Amino acid sequence: MCFARVIAAGALLMLVGCQEIGDDLSPSGADRRPDVVAGSMGTRVDQQSPDFAVQDTLGNSYALSTELATADAVVLYFTMWCPICDSHASHMRSANIPDFPQVNFFLVDYVTGSITASRSAQLSNGYASSSVWVDVDQSLFDLYQASMGTTVVIDSTGIVKMNEDYKDGVKLRAVLDALP
Repeated sequence: MCFARVIAAGALLMLVGCQEIGDDLSPSGADRRPDVVAGSMGTRVDQQSPDFAVQDTLGNSYALSTELATADAVVLYFTMWCPICDSHASHMRSANIPDFPQVNFFLVDYVTGSITASRSAQLSNGYASSSVWVDVDQSLFDLYQASMGTTVVIDSTGIVKMNEDYKDGVKLRAVLDALP
């Protein structure tokens, strides 16, 4: 009985020390991020994506601006080569990529840390024919505030049209279908 009181007292002290914890226990669901000003520079939907440069698993250099000059959009899918990422990427390859030949799709490997390791992961996971960008220092990952499975769509004018985790491909298809 005494042990239970000590545990309860400790838990109470921890809760008292956590200011405004009520918000965390009963979240409102409201998005408290500042509103996006359409066309402003950033990586949220309706913002102008900053340009960037990156290398692929073969050591070729790419720039977002160059890719957008010849495509209706660029799709980035942040992968860590896990089974969930494989499921998403496989779905994308079969259900989306064939229907959007004017869209450039890129897997972004943000975990392996080098071109050589990324190429090895690409090949061992069965993606030899896919374009894989290597985010050696996680700069793209950080720029887009990504996580495993984040999918970013940037239209030909550089506007971010989607930046969220891949679910079932329905949202991605809707965004790509709505491109001019």
